[in-house]
Amino acid sequence: MTTAVRAAPLTGTRPLLKVSLHQDARLIAPWVVLISVLSASSILAYAWVFPDADDRHALAATLGSNPALSLVFGPARDLMTADGFNAWRAGQLGAFFAGLMAILIVVRNSRANEDSGQAELIASGVIARHSRLAVAVLMAAVAAVALGVFCFVVTVLCGGGLVPTLILSASFTASALMFAGVAAVTSQLASEARTASSMAVGTLGVFYVLRGYIDSSDFPDWVTWLTPLGWLEETRPATENDPWPLLLALAFAILLVLAAFALQGHRDFGQGMVATRPGPARAGLAGSAWGLAFRLHRGLLLTWLVGFAGLGLLFGNIATSIGDLIAENPAIGAVLAAGGSSSLTFAFLMTILQIIAIIAAAMGVQIVLRIHAEEMDVRVDPLLATSLRRPTYLASNALVAFGSTAVAMLVAGTTLGLVASAEDDTVAFGDVVAQAAVTIPGVWVLVALALAVVGAAPAKRLVGWLGVVATFGLTILGPTFNLWDWVLDISPLRHVPDVTSASPEWSGLAWLAGFIALFTTIGFAGFRRRDIART
Repeated sequence: MTTAVRAAPLTGTRPLLKVSLHQDARLIAPWVVLISVLSASSILAYAWVFPDADDRHALAATLGSNPALSLVFGPARDLMTADGFNAWRAGQLGAFFAGLMAILIVVRNSRANEDSGQAELIASGVIARHSRLAVAVLMAAVAAVALGVFCFVVTVLCGGGLVPTLILSASFTASALMFAGVAAVTSQLASEARTASSMAVGTLGVFYVLRGYIDSSDFPDWVTWLTPLGWLEETRPATENDPWPLLLALAFAILLVLAAFALQGHRDFGQGMVATRPGPARAGLAGSAWGLAFRLHRGLLLTWLVGFAGLGLLFGNIATSIGDLIAENPAIGAVLAAGGSSSLTFAFLMTILQIIAIIAAAMGVQIVLRIHAEEMDVRVDPLLATSLRRPTYLASNALVAFGSTAVAMLVAGTTLGLVASAEDDTVAFGDVVAQAAVTIPGVWVLVALALAVVGAAPAKRLVGWLGVVATFGLTILGPTFNLWDWVLDISPLRHVPDVTSASPEWSGLAWLAGFIALFTTIGFAGFRRRDIART
């Protein structure tokens, strides 16, 4: 007589979590560092840029009365202290990036593993059905706690107050936990990882914009409680230091995770709750390597382009009110990384285009990294087994990466120029679009860098993301810290000329073109010689 042994609901979670954390640590660390630097740099910048009380009073008067800035950064409740400035400058942006970090962790370690076939191998071992999802959520939780602790320690060492920094860091942790729950749910609803990521990131974006709309409009205070990011805002670091809204965020995260486990129990392995449509009977666009590359990224590109159009409209409205703000207190220009120009409004528009360029570069790097992902999923070998040559395959994907980033910059520049020129007579629509166009080579340098790494040494593909992070730090934060010119020149966006200048420095574009050609050549040469699907 034998007795069946029923496995525990989470059998195998501990060893799988240990291995997964070891493999994912190098992907999580840059997010933790970036968000922590955003907070710590605010403390440092405040002391350096606003050393006396007069500057701080001017800062509080201008920012506190400007509702447009609340759309991006949240309300400026206390700008007379470094901790209050940090809560304003880093609070909502840090929460956004923390949520994005958690989304990528959960989808990568749950839904993406099913798409690649790794989950099936794991499931063949001694592991329960819910263990993989539990590991993905626990990894996001570990990253969230690590972010909170690291941000707290670094910011306090830079001069932040203990209690305000603790509340702010805890809000980053809470944001990561909430959107880990969102990603856990979308991973059950979507039929593939890319769709799950798009749904989760879209949810994060909607909540962020909704929170900004409420903050910049004349709504009653209670309306803030209608959005999850509004809950984090209600902790009010440096003023009230209220930790109780964090409990609401934690309860929301737990509820989402429980819903995700319930949904997972009612879907088939490798499938989503929302079924995919059957493919076309004929190849159509995917009948060639060039068409296939575009087809693989079509949904992603459409989502990104709509987002870039929205960014242009959003920042266009902000730019029309930023000129007076900088004019009243020029020191704010250094904090917000506004560069010099013949027009204060256009100077801020240039800064906006630099931020958009960094986002566009992130899109380009994501497309380039898909090349290696397709290799690891054993989808490239069958293509190369035909008459398709390696350079043609790589060129088709590179064309999508370069072309899409250029279109994204022009779309954002067009909407940005339309809004700004309609509301500010000192801004010309053509100048904004031209500035967006000359910024494209700066974006292409970062895309080409990722292409070089994926083509020649895919094991070091993280360098592609590090290029974007470094460019963000040097371009947006570098001027605040008065770094040496040779350090700032490392950023490709530093060499983009001002089209409204009396004598634009066009030579910078030649240098950028040289690096684009160099990195692209390295990528093609390396891809031609290395083994396929080499990690």
